Amino acid sequence: MEISIDFLKQLAIKVYHAVNPLLGTREAAKKSNRGAGGDVSMEIDLIAEDVIVNSLEKSNVNLLLISEELGEKHIGDPEKAKKNQNVLIVDPLDGSNNAVRGVPYCSVSIAYALGKNIENIKKAVVLHLNTKDIYWAEKGRGAYLNDKKIHVSDLDISEKCFFELNLPMKNLMENLQKLSPLIRRFYRVRIMGSSALTLCQIARGSMEAFINLRISNRLVDVAAGMLILKEAGGVIFSIEGAEIDQKLSINVKFPFIACNTKLEAFLRKQFVKNRS
Repeated sequence: MEISIDFLKQLAIKVYHAVNPLLGTREAAKKSNRGAGGDVSMEIDLIAEDVIVNSLEKSNVNLLLISEELGEKHIGDPEKAKKNQNVLIVDPLDGSNNAVRGVPYCSVSIAYALGKNIENIKKAVVLHLNTKDIYWAEKGRGAYLNDKKIHVSDLDISEKCFFELNLPMKNLMENLQKLSPLIRRFYRVRIMGSSALTLCQIARGSMEAFINLRISNRLVDVAAGMLILKEAGGVIFSIEGAEIDQKLSINVKFPFIACNTKLEAFLRKQFVKNRS
């Protein structure tokens, strides 16, 4: 049985109710073991994930859950989950460092796929854990913020474009130097701390581009945001300029460039030039 977008929204809202009162507290910041995604888990991460797992286990669903902390886990009947190819790709709390420090920019990200690859993602929800705003999309049906349809901006490089730049610390100055001609063309640089939300900011037209060069960027961080961005008329591609359509797995990590359509040609040209 296919999971509905309303089910995904309610799942995200349950996380909001559990997590929102903890934002910016000492309890939230208590450290645990390193999660399957590679980061050290904090108490607030585990609480968010437990809400999702417990809700799914009570909902009579059969699926493969790919989640930031636990990795991969079958919910319900594993054989039925494999047969129906239901997959849920979740980051229970994207922007954990913001969350524990009280910076109001963190989210829960939930993507639903019928199949084994990124291209098979059919539905997506990203809920802002500070404001309760819900970004959501169904493939082929557009993207929405709460009940309002959203679309990327139509600004081009000659106008006041906002973008986010996420670089690895290794060879930081070298990378900045290579990218300086490109950076100078943008009006403002933002570094926000939740990849899922930033993709949604581009989708709603509040930002124009996100250049994420970190090879440690995880599928769970961006799976939902990718569909929302595409359904809002935006584009996302690899740093080699190719379509991103890898297998759905906790181990999948990739850098990327996301933007509105007016910037696509410029970024492809400039980025390839700077990498050569």
